[in-house]
Amino acid sequence: MDDIDRALIAELQRDATQAYAALGRAVGLSAGAAHDRVRKLRERGVIRRTTVDVDPAALGRGVLAFVMVDSSAWMGDASASFAAIPEIQEAHAIAGTASVLVKVRTATTERLQDVLRRLYAIEGVSGTQATVVLETFFERPVRA
Repeated sequence: MDDIDRALIAELQRDATQAYAALGRAVGLSAGAAHDRVRKLRERGVIRRTTVDVDPAALGRGVLAFVMVDSSAWMGDASASFAAIPEIQEAHAIAGTASVLVKVRTATTERLQDVLRRLYAIEGVSGTQATVVLETFFERPVRA
């Protein structure tokens, strides 16, 4: 990746809906050259997907929690079980006292409690520790 690729990624992170002509102008390329570079970034897996950033509270998912999941067994093969719980946005196998860290968004703390019950139903899960977020100062994408 060179500086132009990094600039293209930064522009797409700022506004992924802009036309290739605008992208090209922003980084000093023609529309065709910008399109070709973006296509290659996608093919190489640098750009994994294009999405929309939505306010979770506007969709009724105002409660954010991070949950440490303890286990009695290796959880590396349980990714599908975590993915089957739609309120879980992210799940990570981690080092430390817990085995898995999940990011959960729900409408209420009662719904969060239901997610915790469903986590306990996953084979090998022996405990959870949930931390509810009171305020998010900022979230940022990975910068090129």
